Amino acid sequence: MKRVLILTYYWPPAGGPGVQRWLKFVTYLKEFGIEPIVFVPENPNYPLIDSEIISEVPKDIEVVKFPIKEPYKLAKLFSKKKTKKMSSGVIPSEKPSVLEKMMLYVRGNYFIPDARVGWVKPSVAFLKTYLSEQKIDTIVTSGPPHSLHLIGMELQKLIGVKWLADFRDPWTTIHYHASLRLKASSEKKHKTLEKQVLRAADRVVVTSPSTKKEFEAITEKPVKVITNGYEETEAVYPVLDDTFSLVHIGSLLSKRNPLVLWKVLQEIASEHSDFKKDLEIKLAGVVSEDVLKSITDFDLHHNVSNLGYVPHSKAIQLQHNAQVLLLVEMDTPETKAIIPGKFFEYLIAHRPIVALGPKGSDVETIMNLTKSGAYFSYADSENLKKTLLKYYQLFKEDSLTITSEGIKKYSRKALTKQMAGLLHEL
Repeated sequence: MKRVLILTYYWPPAGGPGVQRWLKFVTYLKEFGIEPIVFVPENPNYPLIDSEIISEVPKDIEVVKFPIKEPYKLAKLFSKKKTKKMSSGVIPSEKPSVLEKMMLYVRGNYFIPDARVGWVKPSVAFLKTYLSEQKIDTIVTSGPPHSLHLIGMELQKLIGVKWLADFRDPWTTIHYHASLRLKASSEKKHKTLEKQVLRAADRVVVTSPSTKKEFEAITEKPVKVITNGYEETEAVYPVLDDTFSLVHIGSLLSKRNPLVLWKVLQEIASEHSDFKKDLEIKLAGVVSEDVLKSITDFDLHHNVSNLGYVPHSKAIQLQHNAQVLLLVEMDTPETKAIIPGKFFEYLIAHRPIVALGPKGSDVETIMNLTKSGAYFSYADSENLKKTLLKYYQLFKEDSLTITSEGIKKYSRKALTKQMAGLLHEL
């Protein structure tokens, strides 16, 4: 059995979507002839904690923990609340405070490519010896944080390990990159490091076709799409909500504020008194104050259940109980490449999905192929309203269902088989 070292920052008890991808790959890799050893920080500063997810770590997997110095811990001395938001990916709104501007400037220009860059040198020094002693000749780095790819690149140079770089998100085209208040020299350094990593890695894996196309313009190395996926074995017993529930799982950041959705819902509520009574908007995850204010401005605050962050198991249950699942992405060209991990969990819940995002996104393509709901651009308020009214009428008739097609290829086990095939080739 081939032994492979997996370098990842997010690992249980970390909450949020970043932990799911490699936790699930590791769960199934042995079935395909790969023995994974996981390298994670010993004392990380996770913005979200999910204590329940620890039970999902396979008992027979070796996990190597190595200390990390977290700058976010120092930043908390200035503002604990703002530091937690920023480390969670919540970029301040259009009018950031002086403190927020300072934190963004320091984060963007003094910690390149990210705040975990201080983990690179000590990890390389440790792993150089560890890999030789353990006779491991293949590694995987998972980013973001993209600092982990720098560890892979250095180890490849020093001891010649085979290296697969796995990108859960893009690097310099990720939606928050432009908000980091980068100097021209810092932007150049980001792009240089990105190019070096993409050209050095033996294999590059991405989670969307758009990112594949973007990276193929930078490197001649093969780029493979292996999306995120859903878990087949989770025992979920749906009990559909009595309300006309629109359920959103995950963060709703200031720049991911679907004003067109709130406007349409307000219009329908003003025109149909029963809709106003039946509507429930369930938000599970970090929700920015700007989003909550918009909901109040559109007189929908009485219809909102703001649940905050919930354990992954509860999030799954909420998805299966929902009448309609909401998928919201920012309306920018950069987000066409983003396929949220929760989207695949939405698919297996077999509930209608209403998605908002940029026209021509990878999510739109998959939704059309799987017939899993309806995708709208932000300019298409008329059809959004028609679809919500149709779904509401079906809800009232107790017949709101959907049958998604061709989703088995997105199961975690099927995706792990693809990843294992790549690792065997190295």
